[in-house]
Amino acid sequence: MKDWTGKRVCVIGLGASGRAAVEWLLERSALVTVIDEGPERRAGDVPSHWIEQEVTCHFGSGTILDGIFDLAVVSPGVPRSHPQVVSLLQRDVPVWSELELGWQATDCPVIAITGTNGKTTTTELVAALLKDNRMGTEAVGNIGTPLSSVTNVTRQLDAVTVEVSSFQLEMIHQFRPAVAVLLNLAPDHLDRHGTCEEYVRAKARIFENQERFDLAIIQWEAWKELQRLGVVISAKVLTFSTQTAEADLTLDSTLLVSQLPGWGGAILDLDACNLTGSHNAENLMAALLVGRAMKLTVEEMLPALQQFRAGAHRCELVGESGDVRFFNDSKATNPHALRSALRSMPAGANRQNVWLIAGGQDKGLDFCSVGPEVARRVKGAFLLGEAAGAIESAWKGIAPCKLSPNLIEAVAEAGRNAVPEDVVLLSPACASFDMFDSYQHRGETFKEVVMHWIKANGGGE
Repeated sequence: MKDWTGKRVCVIGLGASGRAAVEWLLERSALVTVIDEGPERRAGDVPSHWIEQEVTCHFGSGTILDGIFDLAVVSPGVPRSHPQVVSLLQRDVPVWSELELGWQATDCPVIAITGTNGKTTTTELVAALLKDNRMGTEAVGNIGTPLSSVTNVTRQLDAVTVEVSSFQLEMIHQFRPAVAVLLNLAPDHLDRHGTCEEYVRAKARIFENQERFDLAIIQWEAWKELQRLGVVISAKVLTFSTQTAEADLTLDSTLLVSQLPGWGGAILDLDACNLTGSHNAENLMAALLVGRAMKLTVEEMLPALQQFRAGAHRCELVGESGDVRFFNDSKATNPHALRSALRSMPAGANRQNVWLIAGGQDKGLDFCSVGPEVARRVKGAFLLGEAAGAIESAWKGIAPCKLSPNLIEAVAEAGRNAVPEDVVLLSPACASFDMFDSYQHRGETFKEVVMHWIKANGGGE
C-alpha cells in the first residue's frame, strides 16, 4: 500500500513490535484498532496521542473482532493459530508480521540474519563491521528495535541489519532481503511450530522472495538440511562451516580459510579475536561473507572482527572467587546453545569441571540431544523451573542432578561444591518466562546473586 490514509488496520499484540507498528500507521493517517490480551489495566498505558487519533483499543483475553479491515499486523508472539488471526485469514484479510510492514517502507538494502543460535551476536557483529568502515546501518528486528521504528531514516543508510526470528517469518509476504543469512538449525520453539520440519521451513522463508542477484549465506549443514527438505533458493548461495572442507569458508585449526575465487587462503586467525569457540567462528564467517557482499576487503574488515566482544548474557564472565569462575549464558534458550556454551568453557586439569545451572520454561525440546556434552563437561547440574523434571529425566545417569527452588539456592550450592579451576555456568537451555520477564532479567538476576555470593564468601570487597 502506498497511501495508508483511511486504511483500516488491526494491530494484534502491544509489545515493542505492536507499538512501533501503531506509531508507524498513525504517522500515515491509518485508522488503527488494537487488540491485546493484557488485562484492562493496560488501557492506562495507551499514549494520549493514540486517544486523540481515535485508536480503538480492546484489552483482555477472548476478544475476537469481526469488523472490516484492510490489513492486520501481528506481533511476533502472536501465532497463526490465534483465534483473531484465524478469523481474519478466513475473511481473506491480509495478515502481515511487523517485519513485513517495516520492510515495505524501508528505503535501503536489507541484511537479514536468522538461525537457531547466534543471531544477536552476528547482527551486532555485522553492524559493528559496517560502522567501522563508515557505512551507515542500524541493528534492528528481533534484537530489540522494531524495523518499522527506523524506516524514516533508512534512506540515509547503506543497509539496515535485521535480526529475524522464525515467529516474524511466519507471516511475511514480499519480504526480500538483499543478503539473507542462516547461521544454523537445531530444534527450537516446537511448542509454537509443532515439528522440527515446520520450524526449519519457517526459518527458510527468509530466502523465499529472493532473486538470482540476491545473496544467501548459509551454514553448510543447514544448507544440506534445506536441500533434503526440497527448499528452493533462487539467490546465489555461499556457505560456511567449521565441520567440513567443502564449504566456501572453513575452519582449519584456528584459521578461517576461504575457497572463493579471488579471495583464497587463510583470511582470519581466531587467536587474534575476542570471540572464542566454534560457534563464534561461524558467526565470524557469516560476518565476513556479509562484508564481502558489501564490497569490503579483508583488510578493511579485520579490525572490527578482531576487536568485537559479544554482548551481555552470552558466556559472559561475571566474577571469580577462589579460582572458580562464574559465567552468565542466559541467552542460551535451547539445548543447541547449551552445547556451544559447554564446549567454550575453560577446562582445568579435569575437563569435567562445570557446575551447570539449567532449566526454565519448557518449549518441548529434546534435552537428551546434549547428553554427550553434559557427560563430558558437567560435574553436577542444578535444575530450575518448569522443565526441571524433564531435564532430570533426560540426564539421569549422565550427570548428578538436583532440583533447586530458585536461582539463589542454585548459585549457593554450585559455589559451595566448586573447587579451584571449576566453572559455575548458567546456561538454561530453556526460555525464561516461567520465572523471569526475559532472558535479560534472568541474566541480570544471576549476576546480582553471584556478586552477592562472592562478597559473602570472601571473594569481593
